[in-house]
Amino acid sequence: MAEPGPPVLQLEGHRATLTLQRPQHGNRLHREDLRALHRHLQQVAANPELRVLVLAAGGRHFCTGFHLGELEEAKDSEAAGQDPQAFERLVDLLEALPLPTVARLQGGVYGGATDLALACDFRVGVRGMVLRMPAAGLGLHYYPSGLQRYVSRLGLNAAKRLFLLADTVDAGTLLQMGYLDRLVEAGALDAEVDALAAALAANAPLAVQGMKQSLNEIARGDADLPRLRQREARCAASADLAEGLAAWAAQRSPRFSGR
Repeated sequence: MAEPGPPVLQLEGHRATLTLQRPQHGNRLHREDLRALHRHLQQVAANPELRVLVLAAGGRHFCTGFHLGELEEAKDSEAAGQDPQAFERLVDLLEALPLPTVARLQGGVYGGATDLALACDFRVGVRGMVLRMPAAGLGLHYYPSGLQRYVSRLGLNAAKRLFLLADTVDAGTLLQMGYLDRLVEAGALDAEVDALAAALAANAPLAVQGMKQSLNEIARGDADLPRLRQREARCAASADLAEGLAAWAAQRSPRFSGR
């Protein structure tokens, strides 16, 4: 087992995998982890060869959220409290990545980790996993962009249930409410994530990334029609569209270049 520490980034072909690695503590997130995740996401965003990111974690749990001990320390330390929005900015950065993202979920998903996974475009979970957002039980008012993400992606009623009741929710319910896109047995998790990541990476990058941005903007209610038309026009004039049409006519798999 690797030594516990900040998340690690692995690149393989068109895929990036970002792995949390504090399994002994439920992969809780420390401030140094937030800084490392921020750097890794910036690196991914700047790499035009990447077409999909998988967010994963080793061990029993996906993530138990932000380390509450450090949250308490922030009250007594001016240095620790210099960036109170660090977690919010990190999750917003993940959501804003141009390439599609997949969260690989197992065990427990708690606190801020629920929003970290929700910021991904797809979530694959295993039977037996659970989720809990304990903010109300801690006396914490969650940050605005996280609340908006819950409502825009899950709906108001589901967001109220998760935030105001602080329910522990099982995997079947998470699938029903749309938090999970796919639910599999534990032994099939990696294969399902790999298949989903491969399908995303195989499609035309300009179309996938453009439509991801447009769909997220529509869901948030801040879509701008001229901006959407620009993305539409860019794809219409792209080499990828020409390749896609040629491959369809020749009944072969397309070879997209992202141009």
